[in-house]
Amino acid sequence: MNRSQARTEARRKVRTRVRRRVKGSGQRPRLAVFKSGRHIYAQVIDDASGATLAHASSLDAALKGEKKGANRETATRVGTLVAERAKGKGIARVVFDRGGYIYHGKVKALAEAARQGGLEF
Repeated sequence: MNRSQARTEARRKVRTRVRRRVKGSGQRPRLAVFKSGRHIYAQVIDDASGATLAHASSLDAALKGEKKGANRETATRVGTLVAERAKGKGIARVVFDRGGYIYHGKVKALAEAARQGGLEF
């Protein structure tokens, strides 16, 4: 197993451990974060029905023309956008799922922007 596979496997274990405690419902869905090497994604998910209620990513058309990539500024824009879309669907409270990533850098920037956008964790 090379280094990249080991890191992915370790993150999978942490994500599974966190997911045991963090469950989204209709009243309080889960705000899930995923990072790739180039982009960052956020979804508001109702785990009871298995439906994605709102989503945003650095690939989104609303962010077209802005600087692309997975950096803190983009994560902040994605957090603001997902909060705006969730508020538009009547969602005010969510459970934050960091997806096995440490709460630092891009993940923290996205979470803080979502809070400032009106979502409560």
